[in-house]
Amino acid sequence: MPRTLAVARIWLEVNSFSPVPSVLADFEGSEWARGPAVLDRFRGTPTELGAVAAFADANPDWHVEVLRCAAAQPGGPMDDGLFDQFLEEVRSGLAAGRWDAVYLSLHGALATERRRTPDLDLLRLVRETVGETPIGASFDMHANMAPEIARIADVAAGYKTLPHIDMFEVGEKVLGMLVATVERRIRPVGILLRAGRIIHSHNMRTADGPMKDLEEIARDLTRPPILDVTPFGGFPWADTPNTGASVMVYADGDANAAAAAAGIMAEAIRRKAPEFAVVRPGPAEGLRQALELGVGPVAVVESSDNIYSGGIADTPGLLQALLDLAPGDPCVFAFFFDPPMVARAHAAGLGGRVAGTLGGRISGDFGPPVAIDAEVVRLTDGVFVNRGPMLRGVETNLGRTAVLRIGQVDVIVTERREPVNDLAYMELHGIDLAQVRLFCIKAKNHFRAAYGPVCRAFVEVDTPGPAGVDLARLPFRFAPVEEYV
Repeated sequence: MPRTLAVARIWLEVNSFSPVPSVLADFEGSEWARGPAVLDRFRGTPTELGAVAAFADANPDWHVEVLRCAAAQPGGPMDDGLFDQFLEEVRSGLAAGRWDAVYLSLHGALATERRRTPDLDLLRLVRETVGETPIGASFDMHANMAPEIARIADVAAGYKTLPHIDMFEVGEKVLGMLVATVERRIRPVGILLRAGRIIHSHNMRTADGPMKDLEEIARDLTRPPILDVTPFGGFPWADTPNTGASVMVYADGDANAAAAAAGIMAEAIRRKAPEFAVVRPGPAEGLRQALELGVGPVAVVESSDNIYSGGIADTPGLLQALLDLAPGDPCVFAFFFDPPMVARAHAAGLGGRVAGTLGGRISGDFGPPVAIDAEVVRLTDGVFVNRGPMLRGVETNLGRTAVLRIGQVDVIVTERREPVNDLAYMELHGIDLAQVRLFCIKAKNHFRAAYGPVCRAFVEVDTPGPAGVDLARLPFRFAPVEEYV
C-alpha cells in the first residue's frame, strides 16, 4: 500500500502599511487551486510545487494529494474571512484522510487584520489535526519566524538565495528530510532563535554583502549531525510580534549541536546587522547620478513601491522626477497599476492619445498624481511565460497592458499588479533595453536575476511609498521596534 503525503501552501508576504488588502481575487489571479492540476501546472518549474511534482513522479510508492494551495503577490493584510476559509479547507482535507507525512509551502511573513501569527496558527492547526504525523515546511528568506515553529515542524528549511532561485532545491530538501523522518533514517530536532534585530531587505542579496557572508557561515555549519541552517532576514514591513531576523537549525538526533549552531548563527546576524542599513538618494539626485554613468541601460530602482515588498505600483515620486528631467534619450518606466488608464488606452487604439494622470490613484499619501498627455504606442493582452532564472516556465498574466509615450519616456501601464522580474516582460511590450538610457523600475532585488546581465549599473532611490527606507516613520503597533537597526 503506498504511503500518503498531504500538501498545502499559502504564500503571501504582507506589508502591513499597504492600503490595498489581499483578497480572494488576488489569489485567484495568481494561485488558488487544489488537486492534480496544481502539479500539472508547476511540473518542471523551479518552484516548491515543482519539487512536489518531481517527488510524485520519482516516487510511485507515495500517493501525493494536494490540498488547498494559495499564493498572491505581496500586498496588504490578508482578509480574515479568506484565511479562515483556507484553514478550514486544510483542516477538513487532513481530517478526511490518513497521512504518513504533511508538507507545507509557506512564506512566513503572512498577517491578517485580526491574526498576528497566521503561519504559526496554521502549523498549530495541522499538528492538532494529524497528531504525531511528521510535518515538513519550507519558508521564504524574509519570513518573520516564531520560535514555536521549530517545535511543531519535524523538519523545515528556508531559501538561501536572493533573488530566490533555489525554491525547488529547498522544497526538494524538505521533502527528502521528511521521507527520511518517516522511514526513521533520521531523528530531527529543531531550534529557532530570534536574533533581536529588525533589518532592511534592500541590502539582503546573496551575491554580495552581509547576507552572502551569513549564508557562507550557514553552509560551514551544515555538517553532520546538522541537517540544515537557515538564517532569516525577516520582512520589516510586516507588523507582527515576530518581525525581524532569526535563525532555524535542524540536527539529526542532537539537540545540543542544533542549539550550538543556532547560537553561532544568531550572533553572526547581530554582528552583521549594521551592514544592512542603507541610505538612498531622492529621485532627482538618483536620476542625475544615473545619467552621469553614461550610456545605458542604467536601472533606476524605486524600491519603496516594489511589488515584492507589498508596493501598490501607484506612487508618483520617480515618474514625476523623470518627467521633470525631460530626458533627451529613450527611457522606460515600469510600471503603473491602473486598469482605468489601460481601458482608455485600448479604446484610443495604437497611435491614439490619452490625457489624465498616473499615480496617486489608490492613495494620495505618497504624493499627488502626475499629469500626462501621452501617445499609445503598444497594446497587449499581458500574457507571457517567464524565461527565468526565477519562475522559469511559469505563466504570468498582467491583464491588458499599454505603453504610453510621453516625450522620450515610455510608461508601461497594466491591469494587474505583477512584478517586473523577467526579460519576457520587456519583449511583450516591444522594448529593447539596449536602446534605453534609463530603465526606471518599481522593484528591489528579485528582478536582478534576469536584468543584472543586461543593465550597465543600478541606482536605487528612495521615494514616499509603503516600503520606504525609513522604518522609524512607520506606525508600527506590534513589531519589537526597539530592535531596529
